[in-house]
Amino acid sequence: MSTNTTEATTPAPTKTRRDVLVPLSGLLLGMFVALLASTVVSCSLPKIIGDLGGNQTGFTWVVTATLLATTVSTPIWGKLADLTNRKLLIQLSLVVFVVGSGLAGLAQNTEMLIFFRVLQGLGAGGLTALVQVVMADIIPPRERGRYMGLLGAVMAVATVGGPLLGGVITDSAGWRWNFYIAVPFAVIAIILLQRTLHIPTHKRKVQIDYLGAALIAGGVSLLLIWVTMAGNQFDWGSVPSILMVVGAVVLLGLAVLTEFTVKEPIIPMTLFKNRTFWLAVIASISVGVAMFGTSVFLSQYMQLARGKTPTESGLFTIPMIGGVLVSSIVIGQVISRTGKWKRYMVTGSILLTIGLGLMSTIRYDTSFALVFLYMFVMGAGVGMVMQNLVLIVQNAVDPRQIGTASASVAFFRSLGGTIGVSVMGAILGGRITTLITDGLVKMGIDPTQVGDLDGGGIPDLSTLPDPIRILVESAYGEAVGDVFLLGVPLAVISIIAIAFLPNRTLGTKTSVEQIAESEAGILVAVSAAEIAGDTQSEEEIEADHDPVLRAELDEAARAAAARGEAPNPR
Repeated sequence: MSTNTTEATTPAPTKTRRDVLVPLSGLLLGMFVALLASTVVSCSLPKIIGDLGGNQTGFTWVVTATLLATTVSTPIWGKLADLTNRKLLIQLSLVVFVVGSGLAGLAQNTEMLIFFRVLQGLGAGGLTALVQVVMADIIPPRERGRYMGLLGAVMAVATVGGPLLGGVITDSAGWRWNFYIAVPFAVIAIILLQRTLHIPTHKRKVQIDYLGAALIAGGVSLLLIWVTMAGNQFDWGSVPSILMVVGAVVLLGLAVLTEFTVKEPIIPMTLFKNRTFWLAVIASISVGVAMFGTSVFLSQYMQLARGKTPTESGLFTIPMIGGVLVSSIVIGQVISRTGKWKRYMVTGSILLTIGLGLMSTIRYDTSFALVFLYMFVMGAGVGMVMQNLVLIVQNAVDPRQIGTASASVAFFRSLGGTIGVSVMGAILGGRITTLITDGLVKMGIDPTQVGDLDGGGIPDLSTLPDPIRILVESAYGEAVGDVFLLGVPLAVISIIAIAFLPNRTLGTKTSVEQIAESEAGILVAVSAAEIAGDTQSEEEIEADHDPVLRAELDEAARAAAARGEAPNPR
């Protein structure tokens, strides 16, 4: 072919359940390790920063560096997956992650730790993008639901259970083992994938969009740095804040213009012509807010409104994990068995909205039984929606764009969730300040004489007199509830977006089989044209069978017309 080469053009033989589960175990293990390493340090960071002689700025950047690297690199890994060897890429991302984790455990100061956490984030971005892409290569959409359920369960356990495990490891073996513990599991995942993952390599001519990648990375990084630092290092309406927002908008605007003009864009703008894709992107934002927000704000609620230890606060999030586990696995099985997906996703988005609404009613003295019930409902909604959004996008796009489309959904989920949680965190701080200040004034106490109770620091409840302790607990309980209420409008938008998703039937062929069939059809068409003496070029014949190439040729023709040049004859 003129633009595509392949190592295999015949459909793979039908896979047994064991043929799927064995390589899938390596994929799930890799994803689990990456997510675990990203969350396991959250309870240990105060100890880590203290031992390394760092400050609050270092504390912030240890978290932000990984988040930035993961979010920015996800769409780049996804694009590379559409252009080259996916098996090699996922192993490379695991290697980068292993190296970053091991070196982070050896860090001697916060600067070293931040740099190595960037490496971790780059590897994690690859896994976030590639695991679901490789799943599409080995599992057809109709069967993918049950396995997506397993992936969703793994992600939930790692995201919510990581902080709990981190606290235990720090107390028993030291904080450096939070980084070391991931290394042997990642190595096992690499070996498993090498031995069990066998997929043909479909390559297109690699033309990396360096300018687009740089602009997207710069714009997103500036945006995430802004939402992370605004309200802490400077005011939301300050000059630095305005400059960062304007800079991010300009860079992202230039990125969009670049993506319209290059041949192999990182995020093809043509994807947004696909209704399933852009509606899934909108819906994924609220899911990101729910997932990120749960781990951040529930930890604060348990520790500062209910007086629980970090380990206890981790244990008390188990109902959330249970909701995600049960719904993702059960609904995944049901979708695979029936082929019906939309009714369950709409139901899941409604449950997510109800769960967020219920969580907005929690206070410092709310019965734990009710809190656990609300968490379970919210978790069930997340489990029914999160991974199935990727499934339906993969089912709706051209198989040659599965990598880019899957990574883009994950990218926007992470980006939207991060921005949402940062803004909600700023609102939380302001709300706590107001509630505590008003409460102290009513008690006849001068707020300036009490110390750091304004939401900017983390108070030690055990050192506070009972009246003030109850005031602080009440303030955190009410403020966290108010923050969950902010997520309700986003969840309502997700209901609307999912309701309008085209109810496409789930396919029964893997992406590998679809590409192989397409290539076989192209070969037949080319041979028939040669026999008939057709003057149509091989590239044009191939484009008739390849929507991605057709879009590229049409775009090139429009660009030539805009320049006043004659298009290539067809």
